[in-house]
Amino acid sequence: MPEQPSVSRNFPPQNMELPHLNLKRIPGQIIATFFAVGLASGTALAQGVTIGLAADSDVGLAGTWTKARAEEWAAKTGNHVQYLSLPPSANDVLQLFSQYWAARTSNVDIYQIDVTWPGIAAQHAVDMKKYFTEEELKQFFPRIIENNTVDGRLIGVPFFTDAGLLYYRTDLLEKYGYKEPPKTWDELIQMAKKIDDGERAAGKADFWGFVWQGFAYEGLTCDALEWISSFGGGNLIDPDGKVTLNNPNARKALEMAKSLVGSVSPPGVTTYKEEEARNIWQTGNAAFMRNWPYCYALSASKESPIAGKFAVAVLPQGTGDAGKHAATLGGWQLMVSKYSKHQDVAADLVRYLTSTEVQKRDAIEQTRLPTRPALYKDSDVLAANPWFGQLLPVFINSVSRPSTVLRGNYNQFAYLFFQNVNKVLGNQERPEEALQAIETGARRLVR
Repeated sequence: MPEQPSVSRNFPPQNMELPHLNLKRIPGQIIATFFAVGLASGTALAQGVTIGLAADSDVGLAGTWTKARAEEWAAKTGNHVQYLSLPPSANDVLQLFSQYWAARTSNVDIYQIDVTWPGIAAQHAVDMKKYFTEEELKQFFPRIIENNTVDGRLIGVPFFTDAGLLYYRTDLLEKYGYKEPPKTWDELIQMAKKIDDGERAAGKADFWGFVWQGFAYEGLTCDALEWISSFGGGNLIDPDGKVTLNNPNARKALEMAKSLVGSVSPPGVTTYKEEEARNIWQTGNAAFMRNWPYCYALSASKESPIAGKFAVAVLPQGTGDAGKHAATLGGWQLMVSKYSKHQDVAADLVRYLTSTEVQKRDAIEQTRLPTRPALYKDSDVLAANPWFGQLLPVFINSVSRPSTVLRGNYNQFAYLFFQNVNKVLGNQERPEEALQAIETGARRLVR
């Protein structure tokens, strides 16, 4: 009787030549986990092809869920999967993957990569257009396919996605005479100010109109890209490598953002990441919040003080004829390694995990956002998550960070960008000075 197809955590296999890891930069607990998993057993799998899948972490339920779907595929195909759970920090994941790619290991067949990594990963990836027809690719969000395409090659297939959202308190809008969320940033500021003043007058000294991510990190890159794009200031760097962010509309966007600090937003917002903003919002001390979709389920939980009192919408657009709605694209993709000895089989697993069937289950069971627009209109998905029906315009208006064009230089650009934007927010630099500094640095990074 053949051995039952399975998912194993014996990954990487014992005979793998692991690349040298920078132990000073990856926490010891994470390294210990990887090596314990990889070296616990060297038992060879006798039946079928073994596919190494490096995907979701063990934080939360995502890793367990993805392993279970891989196990389903293994049972259907007679193959095996060796699963590597990833650390929760994207920086640690990228460092680990970079070490594997440098070693050209064949033991990892599939990598789950961030939306900003296709340019970095391109030289190590199989062109997934070999395994998907043009009609099949049209079933995914075009912006994500475009983001994942480098030199005409599809580096990764969209697995699940993310985009910036505007959260708003429905009860407070009604209380202060508003029938719908703001459509422009000016409207948001006016509404936030009126609600903020009213709530503070009622004794809520810790209340604020609008919270978001202003700390000098990648989250600020996302927020600032939304501001600039929404004012018609472009997407920072064009796909052809032209640096376009130093323009009057971008300056207006940064002036608007600067005006938020200490008025409708806390002075300390320049130190906020996602969770700092969510904590203020979820305790009922904010009228509006910019954040990612993960906050919805937390805000709607039975224990949440604002459950049943909020909704989501597209982020506001800037003023003027060039104004438009914009949301920074996030999410994760599945990439087949160029060094895999079983590329066709690995691609079959990618096809399964990114299929309509699996993404629908992921949306219903995990509340993760599909990369297929049709699922935002699916009756079963909407029955489980009615708020998904409001998200389609968000992804249609999504904007990508310039990681594909910058490739390996993206992290340097992002650091330059968010450091200077943070200085603007903290009154340490004027918008025109920040944009000039970013432009000068960006020109050196474009290949």
